Amino acid sequence: MEKKYVYMFSEGNAGMRNLLGGKGAGLAEMTGLGLPVPQGFTITTEACTRYYDDGRQIGDDIMEQIKGGIAKMEEITGKKFGDRENPLLVSVRSGARASMPGMMDTILNLGLNEDVVGVLSKKSGNPRWAWDCYRRFIQMFSDVVMEVGKKYFEELIDQMKARKGVTQDIELDADDLHELADEFKAEYREKLGKDFPDDPKEQLVEAIKAVFRSWDNPRANVYRRDNDIPYSWGTAVNVQMMAFGNMGDTSGTGVAFTRDPATGEKRLMGEFLLNAQGEDVVAGIRTPQKIDRLKELMPEVYDQFTGICRTLENHYKDMQDMEFTIEDKHLYMLQTRNGKRTAKAALKIACDLVDEGMIDEKQAVLMIDPRNLDSLLHPQFDPAYLAKADPIATGLPASPGAACGQIVFTAEDAKTWKSRGKKVVLVRLETSPEDIEGMKSAQGIITVRGGMTSHAAVVARGMGTCCVSGVSAIDMDEDNRCFTIDGHTFHEGDWISANGSTGKIYEGVIPTVEAQIVGEFGRIMGWADKYRRMKVRTNADTPADAKRAHELGAEGIGLCRTEHMFFEKDRIEAFREMICSDTVEEREQALAKILPVQQSDFEKLYEALEGAPVTIRFLDPPLHEFVPTEEADIRKLADAKHKTVDEIKSLINSLHEFNPMMGHRGVRLDVTYPEISKMQTLAVIRAAIAVQKRHPDWTVKPEIMIPLVGDNKEFLYVKRIVVKTADEEIAKSGIAMQYEVGTMIEIPRAALTADEIAKDADFFCFGTNDLTQMTYGFSRDDAGKFLQAYYDAKIFENDPFAKLDQNGVGKLMEMAMKLGKDVNPNLHCGICGEHGGDPSSIEFCDRIGLDYVSCSPFRVPIARLSAAQASIRTGEV
Repeated sequence: MEKKYVYMFSEGNAGMRNLLGGKGAGLAEMTGLGLPVPQGFTITTEACTRYYDDGRQIGDDIMEQIKGGIAKMEEITGKKFGDRENPLLVSVRSGARASMPGMMDTILNLGLNEDVVGVLSKKSGNPRWAWDCYRRFIQMFSDVVMEVGKKYFEELIDQMKARKGVTQDIELDADDLHELADEFKAEYREKLGKDFPDDPKEQLVEAIKAVFRSWDNPRANVYRRDNDIPYSWGTAVNVQMMAFGNMGDTSGTGVAFTRDPATGEKRLMGEFLLNAQGEDVVAGIRTPQKIDRLKELMPEVYDQFTGICRTLENHYKDMQDMEFTIEDKHLYMLQTRNGKRTAKAALKIACDLVDEGMIDEKQAVLMIDPRNLDSLLHPQFDPAYLAKADPIATGLPASPGAACGQIVFTAEDAKTWKSRGKKVVLVRLETSPEDIEGMKSAQGIITVRGGMTSHAAVVARGMGTCCVSGVSAIDMDEDNRCFTIDGHTFHEGDWISANGSTGKIYEGVIPTVEAQIVGEFGRIMGWADKYRRMKVRTNADTPADAKRAHELGAEGIGLCRTEHMFFEKDRIEAFREMICSDTVEEREQALAKILPVQQSDFEKLYEALEGAPVTIRFLDPPLHEFVPTEEADIRKLADAKHKTVDEIKSLINSLHEFNPMMGHRGVRLDVTYPEISKMQTLAVIRAAIAVQKRHPDWTVKPEIMIPLVGDNKEFLYVKRIVVKTADEEIAKSGIAMQYEVGTMIEIPRAALTADEIAKDADFFCFGTNDLTQMTYGFSRDDAGKFLQAYYDAKIFENDPFAKLDQNGVGKLMEMAMKLGKDVNPNLHCGICGEHGGDPSSIEFCDRIGLDYVSCSPFRVPIARLSAAQASIRTGEV
């Protein structure tokens, strides 16, 4: 039986999302619900995959099915492509299975040529509408399909408006738009050396190819990497009969949400434009009206629409983001999907839906994107300073948060300035999908045009970036890189502050304070903790970090990097003396200076965690990282060691390594200089004893982790030193104390021989930063030089240092777990690389049975939620 690549809307349903994409599945489901949907068909995501596999060609079998879909559309609508009596016009839209707002392409009014325009003008009695559709189609087709930049057409529109003495597109009449269409076609001919295509079927095929191509455009690739959307998924294409919102003041187009996507409040929120087409609202070219105004203008349409909103939210049991068109007071639904929302709104909506009886606690946990929690955990403006500040302008609060930075006017400048370590606020007339990387680089975004559903607003909310849109008080001068508000001019590089929660903009710098996490956050986290299996620890080297992580729900420290403690002023000099010592006695004398301050550090960590587990990794980096580079510091060290400056410089040079990552570091330092591990053991155990005595109700049980082990004999050598030193110290203290000695699995050989190491180790902790480096054979510090080329060539879809390589590194982890637990059933295992805070990596860790993940303090809530989602999905709870 021939594989099916084309489905009419009446043939699909919401469960076919992977095949039909989100938009196609939504259109099919709405059709099944009997809602007013302009009919059409969906070309599946598998057809997109075939398109790329076949060298960017649409196969003959797929083409035949597309022709069949067109024939059925003509039968359903009673209209025909290119017909001079009753012509069929369609939209061609992308629709991946995961929502990617603004990342891919759309073409409206396809099927038009001058003959069809004449027919439509005559039949409708509205030539302005017909020519408006045609000039829009020429512009969109040229931009999306033929890649003639839309700026050329925008310039022609601006010139036409200037000649006519008007400011809005809707003020141009039919003759003006006819003239514009001719100018557009001339521009097309000049840029491409051929005439604009008149054959509707040729237009359709080229448009479908363009949508498939848009799956691989730069902005889509960036968005996919940021949102863990695999390239292999592909996009569907939806071909749908046009509904026209640009037929006059009884027509319009809009976007609406069943709940407020910024706050989560249960109220219909949306915007619409009269006499406009769909892209006008999200493009931000005109500032739209609020949805409530529709009740006054077209009460019957408004009542019908609000009824549909209730139907869709009750059906999907989630907040819906809908696109609609009104054609001469007839309502048509063009899309519904689970709406993008801020983290604050996501928590409120999930809790409200539970309270309303629509979903249960597990469903509430599953419906929140863990990555979005990040935006809740970052600073807001200091209320004390904010109360004294006067806003210079107010726009729409498009995406909450506080942003303060230097003004830049282009996405490229935002990227460049950020690379220099500067904080920037991107100020634009309106943003477009091409600006995605610049938007990512900015602290915040301000746009002159656009509403709450503009491109800038939707994308910023998804990224958790502060955005204020529709700031009409700004008089922009992009050419001279400045803008004016009430006579005051702001130039590139000036400082500005924006409050995405209120829409207010301030001159200069307003200090920020840490976000206060209250309300629904605690409730959702409580549910997450109720349903997750894995524990969540934190990577913390300071008491402040440990305390913050504990407040955010960390159940221990999975990684304390002791080397970070050595860089403090009161100990780096002593450590340098140790490095430059000639004898064991000299090294021990230098280390004795460090012992009390390191013990104090550990005591503060134990106190901050209130008896929860603390894993302390012994010294890991190579010694050359600690030696001085400034002449004054070198001279000071020479005086302390009674050596010449030249002798110290010679020693420093001797520490240089050709490949430090694989050099004299980790366990190798402990083997070479056992006195280091002895000092660190004393500090760990003495601190634990002191804290245990102060808090007899706590159970302080230190976990000592030996890094970079590749052979069990290395591990045993150092473990014997640790055990002898620790046991002697505990015996002297007179109290009973337990401790554990384990290792980081960060060398492939350690994973391969985990059964040998596990006989003597109490725990494994996967150091996936180094394990990834060692497995791939490249340095994360240098990978940036070639990763982009790997993304472009589709060798990698993600940075393997940010998202765990489950096929390679993951396989080593799984092997080590099995080998280790087979010989030591009590072995507990965790992960402490950067991957410990990545949701997809956490799901993998749960699947292979890790006991805990450890991540940076501000990612602890993300890890708690991700771990719960993993447990719920696998049916563990």
